[in-house]
Amino acid sequence: MRSRFCFVTILTAATLQAQPPGPPQPPRPAKAAAPVDLTGYWVSVISEDWRWRMVTPIKGDFASIPINREARKIGDAWDPAKDEAANLQCKAYGAPAIMRMPGRVHITWQDDNTLKVQTDEGTQTRLFHFGQASQGGEATWQGYSVANWERAPRGVEIPDPVPIFSVRQGTQGRSLEVMTTNLRPGYLRKNGVPYSAAATVNEYYDYHKERNGDEWFTVTTIVRDPQYLTGPWITSSDFKKEPDGSKWDPSPCKAR
Repeated sequence: MRSRFCFVTILTAATLQAQPPGPPQPPRPAKAAAPVDLTGYWVSVISEDWRWRMVTPIKGDFASIPINREARKIGDAWDPAKDEAANLQCKAYGAPAIMRMPGRVHITWQDDNTLKVQTDEGTQTRLFHFGQASQGGEATWQGYSVANWERAPRGVEIPDPVPIFSVRQGTQGRSLEVMTTNLRPGYLRKNGVPYSAAATVNEYYDYHKERNGDEWFTVTTIVRDPQYLTGPWITSSDFKKEPDGSKWDPSPCKAR
């Protein structure tokens, strides 16, 4: 009896393996597949780089940005009055720099595969397109952003026993990855540090929740520019979730 049972078990397993797989399932919309909820109102929490983020840096202050000689020359010639006269007050509010601005962001789903990020500082709108490659077109301050949910290796989320050694939270499957191109030339800082139309921006939005219920996300931003940068410019910016939009206060771009 035992040998017959083993034979039947093996035969059943072999039959199941021989069955053709079912039809492929269509990919889930990005909204339904989201591993975390980034929607809502968030305020930037500035705990570092205060002198470059809370006020307009003085002319010639390019510290921490790996710029080349050509970029330094442009920065030294910065004149906010000329930008105002040319209606270019938003040059420092493009995708490479907007998340470093002090202020609030409002994140919503425009549709099932497009995440919308609005900023009250400069009144900018960014659209993160899931599964939609850039088709070119006119360059803009916010460019064209392609997004995807970054998953844990092999689709398995393994708790880190020593969190301090984590490379970053995105490797644990809690990150939104965004790649932005097709940018209109602008500034990395309000004091005229330039980036070119060839610049690209990689961002990683990592969400975490504190034990007291506070919700945060940290965006790591990597800007590369073959024309003005000698290497990638990497920053990280923290945002804390607010209960509602009562403090939301859109304001126009400012050149100074």
